[in-house]
Amino acid sequence: MAIDQKLREFASERQIAYLDAIEKHGSQRAAADALGVSRGTVGNAIVSLQQKAAKMGYSPEHDWTHVVPDGFRVQGVSTYYDDEGKPRGQWVKSAVDHNRAEELVREAVSVLSENVRGLAPITESPKRVLGDLLCVYPFGDPHVGLYVWAKECGEAFDLEIGRRLTLGAVDRLVSSAPPAETAILLLLGDVFHADDGTNRTPQHHNPLDVDSRYVKVLQVGIETYRHAILRALEKHARVVVKAIPGNHDPHAIWSLAFTLSAYFSNESRVEVDLGPAKHWYYRFGKVLIGSTHGDTTKHGQLGGIMACDRAKDWGETLYRYWYTGHIHSKSVTELPGVLCESFRTLAAQDSYAAGHGYRAGRDMQCIVHHREFGEIERHRCDVGMLEAA
Repeated sequence: MAIDQKLREFASERQIAYLDAIEKHGSQRAAADALGVSRGTVGNAIVSLQQKAAKMGYSPEHDWTHVVPDGFRVQGVSTYYDDEGKPRGQWVKSAVDHNRAEELVREAVSVLSENVRGLAPITESPKRVLGDLLCVYPFGDPHVGLYVWAKECGEAFDLEIGRRLTLGAVDRLVSSAPPAETAILLLLGDVFHADDGTNRTPQHHNPLDVDSRYVKVLQVGIETYRHAILRALEKHARVVVKAIPGNHDPHAIWSLAFTLSAYFSNESRVEVDLGPAKHWYYRFGKVLIGSTHGDTTKHGQLGGIMACDRAKDWGETLYRYWYTGHIHSKSVTELPGVLCESFRTLAAQDSYAAGHGYRAGRDMQCIVHHREFGEIERHRCDVGMLEAA
């Protein structure tokens, strides 16, 4: 059986093994017998490979031979034929493959972040911590890089103001928090105002007001949350960092997550969660915490989602919470078995929000959980305190 060698460019390791076996043994059935799998398994793998190649623009039986770059997919192909039925021209219509684009960004950032691997200073662990306590520091939609003109929106905001407010809030909250053994720095999405240098929202391409160049925005974001981790290490024996993808930064967020993971790789007290799932969970004794940005699922759905995703943990816990962002305002929804809360942001309202009547307050909080009794206290830092300092 002849194998199109071009298909190897699109094949996974498993599919390459099937192609090799088909070439060696002459047919899909013989290859399946040799590998100890069913013929359907081999056949389905080859069909899947051909479909993947077609999505990239390669399907010679249909005269598709123009492959689009990785990160794109074919939307349609128009082929022009002459009087003899021979193809004479072709127009390939393509679009960004958003799933593959995220994979590519994660792969690229993972490689680039190796340059900072293990550079974090080793911070001495606090001598006294409370193992029954967990401190959660939710960062509501920081929007690093947002530019706000005070004359238009009532309050000014830019890179430096955002950094100063965030560092000030972290310092105040860590100082007032109890010495819980574990802390979670929970970035609730939209850490970066823009996902790339186009300064438009990724999905709807709405224009964004951005302060400074894109690389500087990334740099300030990384420096800000590096400091937050180092500050938390002074109070807590263990720090868990989770950056949730938002609708403003579904790709840019990985530059922060992978860089922080590499930077703190030699610090055993820091764990940076790199999981790509939209919904994230953390179990602490009888407490179960879930988090998502809030753009894809609303509060009313979250109880059922948690019960499905973490059925065992749901049955073994008494206190369940969802922490979300996205709407930039405080909202609490009490569902059967779980409390859902959205958090404010320290960022000022942009021109769109100001013009549409958005007037929510601005603050940051630290929520303290007991492993047996759930939330027992919380600490709040209002933006007014920070601006007056």
